[in-house]
Amino acid sequence: KAGFDDWLVKVADSGDVKWVALDPSEWTTDKGALLNKLPEDNSLLVDFSVPANDVYNVTYEVDLSQITGVRLQTLSHTSLPSMGPGRADNGNFVLSEFLIEHGEKGSDETTASNIATAFADHSQEGYPVFHSIDGNKKTGWAINVKEGSPNVDREAVYIPVDPIKHENGTRLIIRMRHDHNVANYLVGRFLISVTDEDPKLLEIPASIKEIAKKPVDERSDAEKTQLTKAYQQADKERAPLAKKLAGLRSELDALNRSIPTTLVLKELAESRETRIQIRGDFLRPGAIVTGGVPEVLPQVQNPDEAQPSRLDFANWLLSRENPLTARVTINRFWQRFFGLGIVETENDFGTQGELPSHPELLDWLAVEFIDGDWGIKNIHRIIVTSATYRQDSSISGELLELDPQNKLLARQSRVRLEAEAVRDNCLAAAGVLSTTIGGPGVYPPQPTGIYILTQQKKAWPESQGDDRVRRAMYTYFWRSSPYPLMPTFDAPDSTAACTRRSRSNTPLQALMLANDRAFFEFSQQLATTVLHSKLEGDSDRIKLAFQRCLSRDPSVYELSRLQQYVELQRKRYTANTEAAEAASPSVLPDGISKVEGAAWTATARVLLNLDEFITRE
Repeated sequence: KAGFDDWLVKVADSGDVKWVALDPSEWTTDKGALLNKLPEDNSLLVDFSVPANDVYNVTYEVDLSQITGVRLQTLSHTSLPSMGPGRADNGNFVLSEFLIEHGEKGSDETTASNIATAFADHSQEGYPVFHSIDGNKKTGWAINVKEGSPNVDREAVYIPVDPIKHENGTRLIIRMRHDHNVANYLVGRFLISVTDEDPKLLEIPASIKEIAKKPVDERSDAEKTQLTKAYQQADKERAPLAKKLAGLRSELDALNRSIPTTLVLKELAESRETRIQIRGDFLRPGAIVTGGVPEVLPQVQNPDEAQPSRLDFANWLLSRENPLTARVTINRFWQRFFGLGIVETENDFGTQGELPSHPELLDWLAVEFIDGDWGIKNIHRIIVTSATYRQDSSISGELLELDPQNKLLARQSRVRLEAEAVRDNCLAAAGVLSTTIGGPGVYPPQPTGIYILTQQKKAWPESQGDDRVRRAMYTYFWRSSPYPLMPTFDAPDSTAACTRRSRSNTPLQALMLANDRAFFEFSQQLATTVLHSKLEGDSDRIKLAFQRCLSRDPSVYELSRLQQYVELQRKRYTANTEAAEAASPSVLPDGISKVEGAAWTATARVLLNLDEFITRE
């Protein structure tokens, strides 16, 4: 305690360090992030279109002949998520490594400077500032903690082992590495300053000095915690122990994050009182109510004759006496396969809902579901192997008039594919659909500027390689501006549960299939697959493409029309080689020209734009 009090007095009486803010002369990044210099203070601001991780390389010409410390200030800005100072959604960042190089002013030759220690006015638990100088890309300095908002300016001071000395001034290069395993955790705006004062004065950040000058009774709990951490760093005897403790805590955090967790519910010792809220107003409580189910249904069994528990309710849901669970579930399955449930109002089995079109069928399937230990695969197998499911979807005028919605199941329903299946169908037909299961969201191609009008400017780091052709269900979903394919083909948003998707037919859908950049790539990939086959004649190639897209051979008429179309495209692209270069797949088999590649890309676009291709017949 005495040592801490003496240290506080020393800190409060210490003078302010004179820092010289630097004006960058050059700045680059390794992976394409765009840095812009702000004229008001010469700080650098990262543009909103940034890669997941990057390295900033900034050069400064410094007039000082000696540099004893380098200060990094991370600054907030209105263009950054949550005002910054980082690029993460909550304004945080993880600075993996802070590197210093130096040389004579005006010289291209530089030397790396070893950093003895680092201090920060604030560090996130498990992400202390010394992690930015430990040489480990998997660690780093971050600022987000529970007791304070990250969205304020923060600073770190780096002290070299030996002062940087150059008689005629210094060429200083700062490199800031960002290698966090979560995308966008980059510093969003920063300013570099240097000083030539006594290194001992640098160990205490200015914000700590300001707190030390406050009367004890005016310091908040968060400020007291900051003083304690600063003292532990400054105490020469305790510093190694504090550093070791922080490292162990970081390892413990990493271990805890690697262990799968699950939500656990526990009943209260005594159930809370619940009342009806008159007209939904919590200020007007009505009669007391208790848990239970409607009286027309079998009641929840609880042997102790106490208030039913969650377990009692779960047992009731799966009880053979419960008439709802199995029937509702079977109805949802049926709706997925036929476009319409046996009970049309799939979310209302009450008195206001529709009666089942085939009640005995619904009951039989429900009993089969229960007897089969609620096995979903068994029910799916029964449905898809039935004669009802395997019917032709063709319809006569008489049948259309008698049963337009196909409630009587005299035919198979004709249903347009859902949004995700439209994309997946294209990738599968082209032979490039990735079968990888799980993992983070991916960013397939989309038109530029989609996120410009959203509340927060978001980057769309376009995926490459296998991630570019993942199933649509893995596409990153931004609620205020979803991937264009989804709303165009009637995919619901994430604001409410959806029991049945509506289906529309709009001109925008046709325009997307014909002109969207992603679907053009699918056409190129299908053309590549066809051209890499062993087939040579147009007729055989068209049949292969037809089989891949429509699971059938073309009719004589269809084959003839497509042969004419291929020849027409050859003539068109022969007359315009520049267009052929743009339309053709980049990788073609030996002996196949760009004109041929472009002609088959156009043919593939025709097949992928067919109504039959996006419809379950």
